[in-house]
Parts: sequence; structure tokens; C-alpha cells
Amino acid sequence: MDLAAKLEVLADAAKYDASCASSGAPRRASIGKDGLGATTGVGICHSYTPDGRCISLLKILLTNFCIYDCQYCVNRRSSNVPRARFSVEEVVRLTTDFYLRNYIDGLFLSSGIIQSPDYTMEQLVEIARRLREVHQFRGYIHLKTIPDADPKLIELAGRYADRLSVNIELPTADSVERLAPEKKVHTIKLAMASIRHRLDEKKAEPRGPKFAPAGQSTQMIVGADQTDDSTILATAETLYSSYKLKRVYYSAFSPIPQSPKSVPLKPPPMLREHRLYQADFLVRSYGFQAQELLPKTGNLALDIDPKLAWALAHREHFPMDINKADKSMIARIPGIGLRNADRIVHLRMSRRVRYADLARMRCSMEKLKPFIITADYRPTRDTTPSDVLRRAMAEQPTQMNLFPALQA
Repeated sequence: MDLAAKLEVLADAAKYDASCASSGAPRRASIGKDGLGATTGVGICHSYTPDGRCISLLKILLTNFCIYDCQYCVNRRSSNVPRARFSVEEVVRLTTDFYLRNYIDGLFLSSGIIQSPDYTMEQLVEIARRLREVHQFRGYIHLKTIPDADPKLIELAGRYADRLSVNIELPTADSVERLAPEKKVHTIKLAMASIRHRLDEKKAEPRGPKFAPAGQSTQMIVGADQTDDSTILATAETLYSSYKLKRVYYSAFSPIPQSPKSVPLKPPPMLREHRLYQADFLVRSYGFQAQELLPKTGNLALDIDPKLAWALAHREHFPMDINKADKSMIARIPGIGLRNADRIVHLRMSRRVRYADLARMRCSMEKLKPFIITADYRPTRDTTPSDVLRRAMAEQPTQMNLFPALQA
């Protein structure tokens, strides 16, 4: 199989891994130095840094051969899919050639397990080592680590990669045991703990050897089992607190032809994945707890976002006077984000906040109307039952048109 055919197979196989990000890498460039690449350039694809820059990554698998038979995975041992494998030198050459052609700014590299976890991890580390030491590549590198690999290999990977990720795969140990019996949640968490320990060591001793400056992340598959969103969010919350993850990524299960009977034949609604990301952001950045968003078992509402659902369930806090409320509570008002909460607090240091001020800040006015009090505004629907408000504010599904002008 030639290199182009391998690239087609292994880039397509990598699309199921959602934990592809380039945030948190240190500023690094080859200007005035030997080597090539940077973590500060503007890219052309779909990974974003915290300051909004679009970063392009070459996202591939080293191979989609795998000795494991995880039931939810398209690349499982028993799957009837085209197989391919890159050599170490081919991945290095693709990365450097693509960068020099201005196609990419970094590499996201994962792999199926071949021969053994240690052998596979050695191959991934060798690719990163050659890029850094032989080609002086200063761009972004994200390596997917193999939990069963020797911890020394994972430590070595952290010296070359900007970010490491260990996929937790499924939200519960029972689901992993049933759908991926060759993997152990205990082993996965040990790998996460090992990475966190190295990150803590680096933080305590800044002059020590570099280790994964962009931290670690993980991925959970949604909809491959019957686990509900309350359990998924509780698991994510535990992972954030226990292992200081930068991100938990959620990937909606995607059935493939000839899927085993142990997994569903239909994918979950893509909107469910979107709501989990919204709820996850509330937990990470807004100070919400998972139990606040879903106090009972079940899934997040699909017709309204999680913050609006919380507000409708806690009408005792509303309408809220934004000229008196704490910043943390202002940020919990539907339609007001963290940045506008800061702006409101800063503005009210000089004068009272008025309704028009919120409009100028481009807050979501239709969403926040029932929940705020300003110097010149009080909602007329402050006693309207929550179920009535929900029906009025629910997102109505619409059928998109390919050529709306022609249809009109």
C-alpha cells in the first residue's frame, strides 16, 4: 500500500477520537533558531487555542490494526475494515512535509495496539523523539498514551509531547468490563495518576525536565451503553478533581456495519453530545456541580441548555438584581457569560447597570429577560410558572435548506 492510500485509511480511522485539541501549549517557534514549526501560527482546520486561533493538526493513527476487541471500536480485532500501518519514518516525513507545505501546525497521533502496549508506545515515543531531536520540530504534538505501557515510556512521551491523553473510554467500570474486557479501568486511572504526579513534580520544580506542558485529557464514548448523563457528568467531575484533567471529551457512539449485538444499532442524538459539552463547561468554568445540573438520574434536556434548565428549576434565585448580586451568581443567569459578568461588575463600580447596557454587551436578551432586575427594568413574567417559560424558550428544531434563496 502506498503512502497516500495509508494516509486515507488511517486519517479516516482517527476521526472517531474527539480528544484532539491544541490548547495550553507554551509559545514556541523556530524564528532565529534551527528547526521548523511553531505553536503560535494561524492554521486552517478545526482545533482552537484559548485565544481563539485556529490550529491545524495532522490527525492520524500509527495503525488501525489492534489486538484488542473492544465492541464499540471500529478498529477492533474482529472488525472487517481496511487495515494499514505507517512506519515511524513515514509519520515523521508526513509531519515535516505537511508543515513545510503550510498544511498543518502540529500532530495528533494515536494508534491501535500492535504486538504489545509497550511496543506500540515505543513507536509513538520514537516518532515524537525524532521530530523534536532530529528535525527540531517546534510545533504542537499530542500523543495518545497506552495505559498498559511501562510508566517509564509514558514519562518519556511527556518530555516530547505538549499534551498526553489516556482515554477512559466508558463512564463506568461495569461498561468497560462488558464492552472492553481486555481493558481495565484501574489500569487507565493508574496511567492518569502517573501523568498527574509528573505534572505536579514539574510544577513544584519548574527547572526540572519538561513534561506535557499542555496537561492531559481523556475521552468518553456516549451512547454505547445505557449509562445516563448524570453518571457521565459525575464521572467527569471526579476525573477533573482527581487527575486535574484539562478536558474531558465526549464522543457520540457511531455504529458501523456488522456491529456486534452488545452495542446499539442506532447512534444517540448528536444534540446529547452537545448538551454534555455545555454542562461540562458549566462544571469546569462556572462553579456548578454535576449534581446541581442533574440532581436525579437521567439525561440532560435536549430542548433547552443546561444553564437555562437549572435556572427554571431554581426560580427562588430569580429575578436577580444584577446591581447587587455576586459575580458568580450573575454568571449563572441564562444569557450572561463569564466575560459579560466581569463587565457588569466593572460597570456597576461607576454607575448602576441599565437594561440597555446589557444589550450593548450583546447578552442574549430574549433568554435573560425573565431572570434579571436592572436599574430601569423588572420582568413582567417573574411569577410565570417554569413550565410555561420553558415552552416559550425551548429551542424549536428547524429543517435546514440547502438552497434557501431558491426555495424562497
